[in-house]
Amino acid sequence: MQNYSYNNPEALKSLIDPARVHRDVYVREEIFKLEMERIWGQAWIYVGHESQVRSAGDYLTTTIGLTPVIMVRDMNGRDINVLVNRCGHRGAQVCEARNGRADGIFKCPYHGWTYRTDGALRSQPSPAGYRDVGFDAGATDFGMPRVARTGQYRGFVFASLSATGPDLADFLGDMRETIDNMVDRAPEGAVEVTGKTCHRFRHPVNWKFFTENLHDAMHPMVAHAGTSDAVRQYKEQLAPDHDPLPEAEVIAPFGGSYDFFDEMGFVGLPHGHGYMGGGISIFSHYQVYPDYLEAMEQAYGRERTEEILSFNRHNGLIYPSCTIRDNIQSVRVVIPVSVNETIIESWTFRLKGAPPNMLERTLRYSRLINSPASMVGPDDLDCYIRIQESAEAGAIEWIDMHRHYGREQRDGDKVRATGTSDMVLRNQYAAWLEYIT
Repeated sequence: MQNYSYNNPEALKSLIDPARVHRDVYVREEIFKLEMERIWGQAWIYVGHESQVRSAGDYLTTTIGLTPVIMVRDMNGRDINVLVNRCGHRGAQVCEARNGRADGIFKCPYHGWTYRTDGALRSQPSPAGYRDVGFDAGATDFGMPRVARTGQYRGFVFASLSATGPDLADFLGDMRETIDNMVDRAPEGAVEVTGKTCHRFRHPVNWKFFTENLHDAMHPMVAHAGTSDAVRQYKEQLAPDHDPLPEAEVIAPFGGSYDFFDEMGFVGLPHGHGYMGGGISIFSHYQVYPDYLEAMEQAYGRERTEEILSFNRHNGLIYPSCTIRDNIQSVRVVIPVSVNETIIESWTFRLKGAPPNMLERTLRYSRLINSPASMVGPDDLDCYIRIQESAEAGAIEWIDMHRHYGREQRDGDKVRATGTSDMVLRNQYAAWLEYIT
């Protein structure tokens, strides 16, 4: 491990070569702290969906980087506020529950200070002790501060700890089309989170391994070979007239060929965002249920329905905090904990106006692919751990990103590459370096 401190831009730039990244980005506490300040403290971070706070006082707690926050529906029933989850008195975390209803106030469990859902201080016990001592109950310092910026796009709520930077629409850029497609797949033109819980998967590794793997099209045929082979062998034992297996529809694409993933392609976008597919994806072969198609055509007409359903992106990454699968209506959220610990949350969504079989497929996908006990996710985690351990032990100095280096094509602010190109990594680290320096 290098001995010098990364306390200047040149030292930080030394970590990223055009086609390789130094192992210190995964193991140095110093680098992790800079990421929390300069990436997670600057970018727009996904917080949640408006359907998770339907009524006045409803709230959800999460973090932006290492900063605990509360997303809460204001008592006016209209606004959604994102507050820093700390008391203005001694800084204690005010709200511990993952979700609930505030009934108009948040109360600190230490000294009982209370706050309104807009963060303003409401009261303190025994107020006489604060008279004539220079205490100003209306000062913002004593409230629960709102984050610097909060924004929504079609019900998806993002927040930024920084008062400067691009607005949300510019930050999302072309990723708005992924969100649009997910919402447009609902006959009623709206989606909602299913339930109040999610699959919560603790990873004992650096957060970047997950974002790197999202568009890594070289690993499925290797890391997931056991799963896809088992499904194929099981199907071969079935009678020719056996009903189709819903589980096989989900798992089969993970045994796809290199040619298939190359054809799918990758598009890199500003700010580290990106997606695979467009014309085709691993969801292209999914059957279209007749009752769902009927509901869509009644809502949109045949031509518009065909346009919506032919949109085939895979794993749309909104860097650094979430990935959206519009075709299967799931969002996975990245929550950094430490330099070598990350939580991945998988949330499923319901298409309003769609028949129950659509939600059943979404839940089936989440169970088989994203959950801690899934048939695919643990394969990925095993690989992340192997790299993390090598980096921590100093067994490897540089992580390679040479595949198809220099073969990508620029198209305005987009970078297009073949699906198995390491451009998926290079695009993220270009953004990483821009943030971090």
